Amino acid sequence: MAGEGDSEPRKSFKLLGFLDVQSVPCARESVLYGSVGSLVVGLGHFLATSRVRRSCDLAVGGFICTMLGYWFYCRYNLAQHRIQQRMLKEGMRNKILFEGSSLDPERKQTGSERSDS
Repeated sequence: MAGEGDSEPRKSFKLLGFLDVQSVPCARESVLYGSVGSLVVGLGHFLATSRVRRSCDLAVGGFICTMLGYWFYCRYNLAQHRIQQRMLKEGMRNKILFEGSSLDPERKQTGSERSDS
């Protein structure tokens, strides 16, 4: 039933024989947006000019441009997200390390502690 399908490992889908779409971040979305971009560009040019060969050429170019454009955009956002995660993890680690010590920035110093230092 519902739990039976979970035990089987998923088969990976490789695009062009080497790009594993399920394990590479942003690959699936890039291919999907690229295909939509090629459809829009190719069909739009065909409806405007009725030239089949030129429309197919533009559709391929639209696929490549849209896919690469979204790939770089997605990878940039993923890198920014990972940097923020790393900074948060380091901040949490420092908070745990310095909590309750004299180096704790959130600890309020009383008048007697200020005169000692």
